[in-house]
Amino acid sequence: MIRLATKNDIAAVAESYDQLLKHEQINGGFSNWILGVYPTIQVAEEAVENGTMYVLDNDGEICASMIINNEQADEYGYIDWLYPAEKEKVLVVHTLCIPPKSARKGYGKQMVEFAKDFAKKSGCDVIRIDTYAQNEPAKSLYQKCGFRIAGYHEALLHGLILEDLAFLEYKL
Repeated sequence: MIRLATKNDIAAVAESYDQLLKHEQINGGFSNWILGVYPTIQVAEEAVENGTMYVLDNDGEICASMIINNEQADEYGYIDWLYPAEKEKVLVVHTLCIPPKSARKGYGKQMVEFAKDFAKKSGCDVIRIDTYAQNEPAKSLYQKCGFRIAGYHEALLHGLILEDLAFLEYKL
């Protein structure tokens, strides 16, 4: 079940960030996130407080999380979007995280499909998302879910991590 996260979920979401990043330190990875820098428990706390954090809850176990809102980073303004839309008509997916123990179970696709349904119900016309340009698994997931790559641009993730991003969009 995908649902709005509560304060009781914050520790589990933060732990899923840590699990993913520790796994990537040992095994290599694709996220470009940095343990202890981004994402952190503060990201989860802020999103829960703002009512923008959603979790996939499988019998009390948090198997995935994401933040969804209308906030587009400044870098979104550099992209030549095929589907232009007013800010309030764009749903943006942020920090989609699937911890290693939950990988390859279809949870990423479920989260993206939830975001699509949420966007429709919210009256949005477009969904946008960015991911690290070398994150081939994420780009592949989004493209399999009907997103198109709109462009690439360098960004400073939350003012902390310099990265090249791929920007993707989906027309509802």
